[in-house]
This record gives sequence, C-alpha cells and structure tokens, in this order.
Amino acid sequence: MWRMLTGRAKDLQVRLAEHEAEEQRGSAHWLADYTFSTGRRVHNDVHAEFRFRDGLITEHRDAFSFYAWARQALGPVGLALGWTPIVRAKVQREAHAGLEEFLRGATT
Repeated sequence: MWRMLTGRAKDLQVRLAEHEAEEQRGSAHWLADYTFSTGRRVHNDVHAEFRFRDGLITEHRDAFSFYAWARQALGPVGLALGWTPIVRAKVQREAHAGLEEFLRGATT
C-alpha cells in the first residue's frame, strides 16, 4: 500500500511528529500533505500503531478522522456525507480496487 501511495503522489509531504518503539510494538504520529485525485489539497493527521516480529512490521494500523479527510478530499460531498458509512465504504472499495490493480502490475 505504501509503495502504491508514494508512487502515485506527485507532491506528498510526510512529517514524523513523534514516535516510539519497543521490541514488539511501536507507534508514530505523522502528518501528510498532498493533492488527492480530485485535485483537492489534503492535510491528514494520523496516529499509527505497529507490531513487530523479528525486526519486521507484522501489523500496521492507522487512525485518523475520516470525516476531516473526506471534507478536504471530496469537497462538498465530503462535507455533507463524509460522516456516513456509505461514503466510507465507497472510498474503501475504491482504495482496495486501486491496490489490487497496483499489485497486479507489480507482479507482471
């Protein structure tokens, strides 16, 4: 997913605000600024949790305000409907489809 996102981004800026790590888990607070495919600028404030095994990340979960993201990325639609499960599910389906397409291209 990270390779897909960073490969597509033309103006992605990521800043690590804080982080901590132990042998089996860690966390990070990071800020991302980029232009979404709609042409709208997005600032995303993300808290990530990680689990490690043998020095590798085995689990990575990001938490952020989907509504705040949708308002920025989707404009009026995000403002009016970004809080609804319907919009969230549509964005998740599109992200999953994009990842599937990226992975197919990566293996050929």
